Amino acid sequence: MTAEVSFEFFPPNTPEGAAKLKTTRALLAQARPEFFSVTYGAGGATRDKTLATVLDIADEGHPVAPHLSCIGATRESITELLQLYRSHGIRRVVALRGDLPSGMVDHGDFRYAADLVAFIRESTGDWFRIEVAAYPEVHPQARSPQDDLQALIAKLQAGADCAITQYFYNADAYFRLRDELAAAGVTVPLVPGVMPMTNYTQLARFSDACGAEIPRWIRTRLASYGDDRDSIRSFGHDVVASMCRRLLDAGVPALHFYTLNQAGPSLDLWSACTR
Repeated sequence: MTAEVSFEFFPPNTPEGAAKLKTTRALLAQARPEFFSVTYGAGGATRDKTLATVLDIADEGHPVAPHLSCIGATRESITELLQLYRSHGIRRVVALRGDLPSGMVDHGDFRYAADLVAFIRESTGDWFRIEVAAYPEVHPQARSPQDDLQALIAKLQAGADCAITQYFYNADAYFRLRDELAAAGVTVPLVPGVMPMTNYTQLARFSDACGAEIPRWIRTRLASYGDDRDSIRSFGHDVVASMCRRLLDAGVPALHFYTLNQAGPSLDLWSACTR
């Protein structure tokens, strides 16, 4: 069985960015993705931009999964968004806790992503396919690996249909998490998240912030290229494509690419690991 593919965007801030993203979507659509997803800022900071991008994608006829962050949200605000998405025929959401914006002390009506998942399932039945986040290398705020695993299991037991992982460059971390879920009797699909390597400085900043490890041998090699972006892209492509092929050979259900609103790197990787 051939694995599926999906692609993630962040909502653009300018009309020029929106036009560029439309071109990016058209290119990525050639891969026949299962869906596109659109991120949602801390505390819903990009809510309006996320909404506009999601509706643009839906109007183009593409399956789309808006991210839905519950931190700082009320039941009423979540219900409003769910009803709006449903009215546009959207059948999938990515349910997240999200980050509490600086200075905000009120968590709102939901404290954990599992609470949001349960609310979506209770209020909309089976209308939405619910995706949640998973962390093969452990969420940076988790008290322990076991606590993090239990938090993931709680989201899945609350009604989630699938988990998409944070990106990683150590496939064994993914396999360990998959085995731990199986040992706990959880059979929900675990989809690997994939981040192309195109800009070392940016990647190192992202990874340090979210707890995704760049193995030392990869980090050292990337740093050695300095400003030679062609070498960074070539080396990064080879490393990530090899990992993706290993994941696909092991029977993962799909790959989810964090595109950073660029089509080329993700398309090249998908093509390289599936041909």
